[in-house]
Amino acid sequence: MDLLILDMLMPGMNGRHTYEEVKKLYPAQKAIISSGFAADEEVRKAQELGAGIFFKKPYTLRQLGLVVLKELKK
Repeated sequence: MDLLILDMLMPGMNGRHTYEEVKKLYPAQKAIISSGFAADEEVRKAQELGAGIFFKKPYTLRQLGLVVLKELKK
C-alpha cells in the first residue's frame, strides 16, 4: 500500500493500534488520519509513530485528494 487512511474510531481496534500493528510488518508504511472528532492523544501517538496529516470529517473528495497528494509527496 502506498498510503493508509486510518479512522481513529473503529470496532475492536482504533487507528493508532492498527497503525502500530501495520508498522511491525511494514516499518515505512505511510498513513493519514481521519476522524469526526478533534485530534486527541491517540492521534498524537499515531503521528509520533509516523502517521502524517490529520483531517477532520466530513471532508470532500477534493479535500481527501489534496491530503493524499501532499502526504505521498513527503
